[in-house]
Parts: sequence; C-alpha cells; structure tokens
Amino acid sequence: MTDAAALPGQPRGVVVSGSATDRARCVLAPNPSAMTLDGTNTWIVAEPDSPLAVVIDPGPLDEGHLRAVADAAEQSGKRVALTLLTHGHADHAEGAARFAELTGTAVRALDPALRLGDEGLGAGDVITTGGLEMHVVPTPGHTADSLSFHLPADAAVLTGDTVLGRGTTMVAHPDGRLGEYLDSLRRLRSLTVDDGVTTVLPGHGPVLDDAQGAVEFYLAHRAHRLAQVETAVESGHRTASEVVAAVYADVDRSLWPAAELSVRAQLEYLGEHGLI
Repeated sequence: MTDAAALPGQPRGVVVSGSATDRARCVLAPNPSAMTLDGTNTWIVAEPDSPLAVVIDPGPLDEGHLRAVADAAEQSGKRVALTLLTHGHADHAEGAARFAELTGTAVRALDPALRLGDEGLGAGDVITTGGLEMHVVPTPGHTADSLSFHLPADAAVLTGDTVLGRGTTMVAHPDGRLGEYLDSLRRLRSLTVDDGVTTVLPGHGPVLDDAQGAVEFYLAHRAHRLAQVETAVESGHRTASEVVAAVYADVDRSLWPAAELSVRAQLEYLGEHGLI
C-alpha cells in the first residue's frame, strides 16, 4: 500500500464526514461514482465561536443529504446563514435551491442563473458572515464559472473541482478552457507560495495537506498530457476520440467521455497557440 504522504498533495486517506480544519467541516454526499470519487464534499465553514455558518456546495438534490448538512451545522451550535457555490455542475449545485428553502439562506454564485438573492460572487469579494474571513478566488477552466475560496485563518483553500483530493480533474470543453485552467492553477500556486496556503479542501476526495505539491503535480500533469496530445496529432490521430484512444489507453474506459472533453480543450489550446 502506498503511503499517502508520498502521493501528490499528501492526501489524508479515506474521505469521512467531520472536521477538517478549525473552521471547516465536511459532510459527504451519498453520490459516489467514477466522476465524483467518494461523493461530493459539502463544506460547513464558520468561526469557532460564531453562531453563524456558511455552507459551500450543498451537493445533489438529495433530501437526506441536505437535511444532514443542516443538522450537522445545528449540532455544532451553528445556524446556516449563507450558501455558496464553487460552480454549477449538478453534483455541487443541484440541491442549492432546496437547501435554501430548508435554511432560509441566500445562494451566492458567479453564474447569475444559480443565485437566489441579489448578491453574486466575484474576484476580490470577501465573505464575512459570522466574523469569517474567506476570499473569493476566480479559478475558471474546469468550468467558466469555477471559483475557489481562500480561508486565511486555516491556511486553506476550498477548490471545488479545480483541484481534487485524488486524481486529476477534467476541463469541461467547451465551457471549460485549458488556458484559463492553467492560469487558475498558477493563481492557486501563488496562494501557496505567497499567502501561506498549505491545505486543499476539495470538492471530491480527501483533504490534501501539501497544497503546493498538489498544484505543482497538476501543472506537471497538464504539461505532460498536452505533450502527449501534440504527439498523437503528429502521429496522425485527428479526432478527439482518436486522441483519447491513443493517450488515455491506460485509463478506465468509463472515464473516456470526460477525457474527450479535456482533449477537445487541449486541441483547441494547441490550435490557438499554433502548435498543431
């Protein structure tokens, strides 16, 4: 068995509901799959001595899960006062409207179509609910509306699907774009280098205790895949499906549809930069 400390980002191991940092608690949604790993990590974030909490990514429209999130906040002496979304994919956002009904909260997101209330989210915004300090970090690429949330007091960043706790994420072409994704990874790397972030609280998979190592791994992985795609094209593979079969031959075929989206994004990137 591989020591978790030797893996990229130093994952903590199995994903469990419970406290991850002084301010962040995970409630794992019951939606495991090849794409969602163990399931969606719904995060409850609050100052330890505050009666108010913020929930990030309520998850799928699963009544039992949504009530479990509200109950977990209540059991820790908190009232959910705000709901945030990292992006609009259903496994993160589908339950948001129902969760807002259960808790009486607004829902803030980058995409206006996902909001409930007058306020959105954007670069430079700081969430201060219940004395919390959490900075909104635009991290498009996986999707156009992807956001991360920097929690300085815990030296942590909540990354949604931009960085996962295990494996790597897809660039969901055409909404997601590789150039933007690479810029977002560099933005996250600057948080680890310049702002002291050490912990990744991902949307799926275990918590990572080496944020810089995780982001560096992602950047290296993307560069490697891009080189593989370029080589495949030079070898005569022209369509995205042909490139996937050549480059992702060692990957479970159930993941090939997602891989094809990433390959389309990579082909677009290579074309834009005159590399193919």
